[in-house]
Amino acid sequence: MMKTTQAAVVGCGAIHTLHVEAIQSNPASHLRAIVDIDPVKGQALAERYGCQYYADYREMLCDSEIDVVHVCTPHATHKAVIIAALAAGKHVFSEKPVALNPAEIQEIKNTLANTTAQLGVCYQNRLNPSSQKIKALLENHRYGKVLSIKAVLTWSRTHDYYTQSPWRGNWASEGGSLLINQAIHSLDLMQWFAGGVKSIKGVVDSSFLSHATEAEDTAMANMELANGARGIFYATNCNTTDSPLLLEIHCENGLLQLHHNSLWFISGEDKELLISDEAPGAAQKCYWGSSHQQAINNFYYSLTNANTHNYVDIHQAEISLRMVEAIYQSSITRNWIEISE
Repeated sequence: MMKTTQAAVVGCGAIHTLHVEAIQSNPASHLRAIVDIDPVKGQALAERYGCQYYADYREMLCDSEIDVVHVCTPHATHKAVIIAALAAGKHVFSEKPVALNPAEIQEIKNTLANTTAQLGVCYQNRLNPSSQKIKALLENHRYGKVLSIKAVLTWSRTHDYYTQSPWRGNWASEGGSLLINQAIHSLDLMQWFAGGVKSIKGVVDSSFLSHATEAEDTAMANMELANGARGIFYATNCNTTDSPLLLEIHCENGLLQLHHNSLWFISGEDKELLISDEAPGAAQKCYWGSSHQQAINNFYYSLTNANTHNYVDIHQAEISLRMVEAIYQSSITRNWIEISE
């Protein structure tokens, strides 16, 4: 009989629910523990989920039965929790960003080099049906050479969003704001579709949310993508509603357009619907996508199937974080910033 994977979730903020649901719905996994610094909240959730509660993740790591640790804490704590869990021999599945900056990523890499434990990072939007379709079409050169990739992300965040969770919007605790939190998924998709990114020139600013966050609420960038295409990127948290990502990929023989979660191919006056993404469930916000469960299932499957590596690892997760840092740096220097391998 196959051993059931025992899991612990560290951090019980909004996103943790999706991790718990994915663990509980997978017959090969079991939620053994949750960790949260708020004892009232943590104990209540442990009773609801039928699992153990810990106030300190280091105490949880002493449990030899736990196989996988899910990291759902604020950004600044990711590195410490990941390194401690890996050092304890636990596999780790972390929410993005995996760390605050490339220097922290190197520390995590150093730990990974001395353990057989695996680390997966949640870039679930790669698994949306539209993303999978785009990736396959581009790899098969279905519509000819890619000329440009454009991504426009206009979401809404209020003053209360930041005051209710003071770690948000601060350089020390979040590593920035819009780019490293909301827009990093879009940056990841752009480089993933293009096979990587060579250089970026961008600018960040704060306007409507300058009273609520010390970091940016708006960003724009141009980029040289690895496949020779241009990248055009704009994002803001200053919209009054959360609009779905608008993504356009201009190819020699037409345009792929992701609009309102549906993927279209447009050639002249002809417009063909290729695929639509599933509507997120009740526990999911529209801008999270609907693929958390698949991302977690893929990681768990890879743990027990040696020849499978069907998840975003530290090396893939590092690319979008380097893109974020490059935009921050370019905004200061007004220069193109090369993205190192």
